[in-house]
Amino acid sequence: MARWLMLIGALLLLAGIALHYAPWLLNWFGRLPGDIRIENERSRVFIPITSMILLSVLVTVLVNLLRR
Repeated sequence: MARWLMLIGALLLLAGIALHYAPWLLNWFGRLPGDIRIENERSRVFIPITSMILLSVLVTVLVNLLRR
């Protein structure tokens, strides 16, 4: 359990460093076809359907690879 927590923490740290120093690397995330964005003068609604499906597939593949 401790190993998993350290691995997750390290991955989050690397993701944070990448977003801080190179934010253009993930500009495409959230702007994929299928992501719903509704903007009005008084409100904004953002539903990242395609981005979350992609993230779910990537996490599933990583977990299955690490289990074996």
